[in-house]
Amino acid sequence: MLSNSTILITGGTGSFGNTFVPMTLTRYNPKKLIIFSRDEMKQWEMAKKFQGDSRVRFFIGDVRDKDRLYRALDGVDYVVHAAATKIVPTAEYNPFECVKTNIHGAMNLIDACIDKGVKKVVALSTDKASSPVNLYGATKLASDKLFVAGNAYSGEHGSRFAVVRYGNVMGSRGSVIPFFLSVRKDGVLPITDERMTRFMISLEQGVELVWHAFDDMVGGEIYVKKIPSMKVTDLAKAIAPECEQKIIGIRPGEKLHEQMIGAEDSFYTYEYPEHFKILPAIHGWSDSPERIKDGKKVPEGFVYASDNNTQWMSETELQEWVKNNQHKIGAI
Repeated sequence: MLSNSTILITGGTGSFGNTFVPMTLTRYNPKKLIIFSRDEMKQWEMAKKFQGDSRVRFFIGDVRDKDRLYRALDGVDYVVHAAATKIVPTAEYNPFECVKTNIHGAMNLIDACIDKGVKKVVALSTDKASSPVNLYGATKLASDKLFVAGNAYSGEHGSRFAVVRYGNVMGSRGSVIPFFLSVRKDGVLPITDERMTRFMISLEQGVELVWHAFDDMVGGEIYVKKIPSMKVTDLAKAIAPECEQKIIGIRPGEKLHEQMIGAEDSFYTYEYPEHFKILPAIHGWSDSPERIKDGKKVPEGFVYASDNNTQWMSETELQEWVKNNQHKIGAI
């Protein structure tokens, strides 16, 4: 599907974009892959990696600016929406800015994609959008709802929108693994709560989930990857077994466990070998055979959270992953 097409990724200089771009260039050989973002320095650094590749283009712009989106989307077939204000404490202290990017930016992109005739859009979501307790999660829930409803807005224009949702990305910039590696020299690792658990997914798995969504989507689906969990104390032990663990308390807006599917979603959720799919509750789309395909309905009240997961990552498995990915941990 993506072969010989024109693809645009918003927020494309972030951790996800730095993995999505080379993987997609190799797998699909698109005609053009446009990185749309607002940080010129990150674009300059990223451009050096793809110097001489005429398929890769860079476009300075902000999803808050609808006119700029209209210009960037000329001739674009597919869009990945990765742009977001996503640091939980930053969002708590700068709520207006978070809303402008995560909600108004989503609205701008939906409108522009419909008007420009974009075929399919996949938006990245987060575990924090399921039963949100912080502003970031609340804005991403609103964004998810906007992209689902965008399929009705599109009507005869034909643009289709879907969402992918996953939890803690191993080794990404600002995440817990590079943080623990950076402070292990102090001999003490700060742990917010000894009961805390997190989902574990690699950026490569995130990219593959987006590819699957493009192939499978009819419109309005939320795709949730099946991934293992890990206790944060075990994660710390795997990263720096020699360090003392100091309990410092949960930060504002932080959850004890990650949740990607809530009980309220269980009425519309179907299970597949490698993922779950939350179907839209509106317009009777949750009963659509073309969306359900070969899915199996989950039990009423089903919750997919990092503490009740059936898959768990061992300390040895994480140590092996860190060993094999040392060169890129925290770099993107």
